[in-house]
Amino acid sequence: MHYAHSYTRLSVLALGIAGALACGHAHAAAFQLKENSAKGLGRAFAGSTSAWGDASVVATNPASMRLIGGRQFQADLAAISFSADFQKEEARHAGAGGIGTGGNVSGGNGGDAGMIAPVPAAYFHVPFGENENMHFGVSLQVPFGFKTEYDSDWVGRYHGIKTDLKAIDLGASFSYDVNPYVSFGASVFVEHLTIELSSAIDFGTAISVQAQQQAAALALANGATPAQAAAAAQDIALQLGGQGVAPGLADGRMTISGDNNAIGYVLGTTLSPSENTNIAFSYRSKVKHKITGGDAEFLRPSNPVANGLLPTDQYVNTSGRATVTLPASASVSITHKANEQWTVMADISRTAWAPAFDRVTVDFASAQEDAQLEFGYDDTTFVSLGAEYRLSPTVTLRGGVAYDETPTTDAHRDVRVPDVTRKWLSFGIGWTPSEKVEYNFGYTHLFTTDPSISLVSPTGSTLKGKYDVGGDILAASINYKF
Repeated sequence: MHYAHSYTRLSVLALGIAGALACGHAHAAAFQLKENSAKGLGRAFAGSTSAWGDASVVATNPASMRLIGGRQFQADLAAISFSADFQKEEARHAGAGGIGTGGNVSGGNGGDAGMIAPVPAAYFHVPFGENENMHFGVSLQVPFGFKTEYDSDWVGRYHGIKTDLKAIDLGASFSYDVNPYVSFGASVFVEHLTIELSSAIDFGTAISVQAQQQAAALALANGATPAQAAAAAQDIALQLGGQGVAPGLADGRMTISGDNNAIGYVLGTTLSPSENTNIAFSYRSKVKHKITGGDAEFLRPSNPVANGLLPTDQYVNTSGRATVTLPASASVSITHKANEQWTVMADISRTAWAPAFDRVTVDFASAQEDAQLEFGYDDTTFVSLGAEYRLSPTVTLRGGVAYDETPTTDAHRDVRVPDVTRKWLSFGIGWTPSEKVEYNFGYTHLFTTDPSISLVSPTGSTLKGKYDVGGDILAASINYKF
C-alpha cells in the first residue's frame, strides 16, 4: 500500500514536527514568553535588564544583579489570556475548503483554541565578598510555552487539534563588579522541555485514493482506455463509500509526546557611564533538545473495513527521536533616571529563529520513514519604550509601548501558530509599604491584526480562513528583602 505508506510519512511526521515547534500566538515572537516580571510588564519590558530594583535580572542578565540591592527573594505570577477564533472561508470552487476530490470537510470552526495560562517565576539574590562586589542568584522561570486546543471534530482537525509545549528553566547565576560602573555576569540553567500534540488522520481519503489508483492501474494494464480506467476507479470509490470508507468518514487520531532536559547559558555585561544611566548587554544561548524517548500513539479508524485495509506495520504505537532547538537571543537595554520623579527606559532584542527552524528531522522507530520539514521562520525584533514616575516615596507608576515582530509569514502560518506581529500597551504600579517588602502589578493589552491561513494537508484537504486573535496579560509580584 504505497500511498498509505507515503501518507504516514508525510502526515504523521509533519504533525510531530509542526506540533513540537509551532505552539500558537504567545506573547513574544511565536511561543517565546517574556512574562517573567510584573514590574517589567508594567513598562512593556523596557529597561528589562538595566533598571534598578528588579530581581528578574538574575535570569535575564546576571551582570545587572548589582542594581537590585542586597539579599532578597522575588516571586512573580502572570496570567496570560489568549484567544484564537477561526472562521473558515466558504468554498468558491472545487477543492476550496475541502478535500482533494472536491468535497467539503465536515466540522465547525473549532471553538476558541486559546486559554488562560499561569506563568510563574521566582528569584533569589545574595551579594558577597569583601565589598559585596560579587553576587549569586538562583532563578526559576518559563521562557517558552503555549497551549492551543480545538474541538476534536473541527474543520481543520487534519492540520492540528492540540498543542502543548512548556520549557521550564532552573538557573544559577554569578556576577562580578569591577567597580560601581562596570560588571560582568553569567548563568547556567537546566531546561526541562515537555511536548504533547495531536491531530486527526484522514484514513478515508488515504484508502480511497490508494484503491482508486490501484484499480485504474490494473485496468490500464489489462488494455482499458483512460476513460475506462477512470470509470473503474470511480466504481471502487463508490463501493468503498458505501462501506463508510470515504474522505472524512474514517478518521483516526495520532498523539505525540516527549520530554528532554538540556543545558543553556546567559552572558551579560552592564555599564553605568553615570550614576543615573545604565546600559546592559545580554545574550541567551540556544538550547538543543534531543528527544530520544518520545511516544507516538495511534487511534486507528473504528470502521472495520477501513481498519482492515491499513498496513499492519504502520499506524502502530511507537517511539521516536527528534531534535528541537529553542532559539538564541540578544538584547540591549538602557535606563536613565532623568530626575527624582522620572525614569525612562528602552529595550531592543533580537531572536535567532533561523536557521534552527528552517528544517527539522524526525526519526521513528517503526516502519514510518524519517521526514524533513521546512518551516521558514525568520529572525525577529522586539522594541519597547517605557517610563516610571515616582508618585510618592511608596508608590511608583509605570507605562510602556512595544513592537513585537512575528517569525511567521502568510506562506508558513498554520493552525498551530496563528501568529501575527503585535503592538503592546502596558501599565503598572508599584507599592513599597516598608523597607523590606515591595508589591508590583502590571497589565498589557496586545493589539493585533487578523492573520489568514491557506493550508493543504497530505491527503489534499484544504483549509482557508482567518483568525480573530487577541491577548491580555496581568501580573503581580512580591519582593522581600532580608
